[in-house]
Amino acid sequence: MAWLYLLIAGIFEVVWAMGLKYSTGFTKLYPSLITLGGMVISFYFLSLAVKSLPIGTAYAVWTGIGALGTVLFGILLFNEPVNILRIVFLVFILAGILGLKLTSSY
Repeated sequence: MAWLYLLIAGIFEVVWAMGLKYSTGFTKLYPSLITLGGMVISFYFLSLAVKSLPIGTAYAVWTGIGALGTVLFGILLFNEPVNILRIVFLVFILAGILGLKLTSSY
């Protein structure tokens, strides 16, 4: 269950990161509420995951999921640049996430 909690935490990290963009510096009510809600949910599920996963592994995977998802949504929603080097480095992040999962004994 810890890995599922960590996946949920990572997904909600993407939610709040994207919410930051839409909240325009917390000046728009609903995007700000979604951002804050995403933060609370993300941290809650991260806290559940670290009950049984090593903190270093959990934190690295959590931030990796957040970074990967946020970059992908930035490309899709905000026309952020996409080029071969960005894709290569996103694959490195994904490889790191998978590597930490595969080498974990939990």
